[in-house]
Amino acid sequence: MRWIRAAGRGLLVLAVVLAGYGASGAQAQGGLRGRGPLTLATAGDLTGYLGPLLEGWNRAHPAERVTLVELPDSADETRAQMITDLRGGDRGRFDVLNIDVTWTSEFAAAGWIRPLPRNRFPLGSFLRPVVDTATYDGQLYAVPYVTNAGLLLYRKDVLAEEGVSPPRTWAELEHYARTIAPEHGLDGYAGQFLPYEGLTVNAAEAVYSAGGTILGDEGERVTVGSAAREGIGFLARGVRDGWIPREALEYKEEESKRAFQDGRLLFLRNWPYAYVGASAPGSAVAGKIGAAPLPGPDGPGTSVLGGSNLAVNAHAEHPDTAARLITYLTSERVQRQVLTRGALPPVRADLYRDPELIREFPYLPTLRRSVLAAAPRPKSPRYDQVSMVVQVVVHDAMTGHSTPEAAVRRLTRELADISRRG
Repeated sequence: MRWIRAAGRGLLVLAVVLAGYGASGAQAQGGLRGRGPLTLATAGDLTGYLGPLLEGWNRAHPAERVTLVELPDSADETRAQMITDLRGGDRGRFDVLNIDVTWTSEFAAAGWIRPLPRNRFPLGSFLRPVVDTATYDGQLYAVPYVTNAGLLLYRKDVLAEEGVSPPRTWAELEHYARTIAPEHGLDGYAGQFLPYEGLTVNAAEAVYSAGGTILGDEGERVTVGSAAREGIGFLARGVRDGWIPREALEYKEEESKRAFQDGRLLFLRNWPYAYVGASAPGSAVAGKIGAAPLPGPDGPGTSVLGGSNLAVNAHAEHPDTAARLITYLTSERVQRQVLTRGALPPVRADLYRDPELIREFPYLPTLRRSVLAAAPRPKSPRYDQVSMVVQVVVHDAMTGHSTPEAAVRRLTRELADISRRG
């Protein structure tokens, strides 16, 4: 239980550090003024790590206490409740919002969250690509809090027995999934292929890995091209030829994780949390798994960035306190606990090289490489519409209801319609 002891030491250190935050003076910096109590809205905290972190802040800042508001676990429900509150036009219930990285453009374009001064936050200490998820139209509108990138999980015991390394290309992945997996009574490869946000992520990763894009100019220009056909074709071919099992067309994160940790898959695309779950006691594959970057057509592919950003309500009464709370939550000591207590990938770059953390979370070096090579999902103030189109079109191609070529034509047409309506 080393992580519990480490986290406990971290909380003691935090108490000292927070005293320094409280002694920083009464003058606001960076153009934000106003100090006082706050509410922090977030999706459900499944590991219960965030409450203790905020208790540390509250002990050091009794006049600027933060109340945690946990919204539903579902991202769609959380987004809907946040938008309902933000659309009210006055201060509303939520001062600081822990938002999915894909919501930043939408919330910024609508004027619901305020631009933030870059010099107030340790952006230079973050993994480089994560900062881009917090910007819109060249302006910082949020601060990265946790990040994520897709990994290829694999049965290292099976590959070792066959004398092969983890696949670096789509051709290798397909070959192993078609030949090695059946010999060991396994299905070949799965991701998250139900038509929901997870399929948008998987489709974008396939397109990006093939060297393509989907949208440009903050969603105002459709950039779908031949690379999209190659990426969608890779996924559709997997289902058609059987090395992606048809039941994977119903998989979300949890279903796919369960299939892997129950010992039914050779390869799985998922977030790092699935590595932790598959390594836990009781998993059929504990001690038998490895993690590698996602493969692409000619070498390592491109993952999509996940995670969340911290934003400030445009009508928040105490924006200076909000900015200092965000600085606290993105400090090195707190970010360490985001990983050790919350099992969430931090945004601080140095933590990915920490030997103690790597011993506890062996996938960290691979995750770092994946994040550094990752790209955001398509940026658009109408992202929910964009994502729905991608899901429907790609799922039709994977189920054989359309060809990859027809999927690209439809995707181009429907995304252009969204841009024009905007």
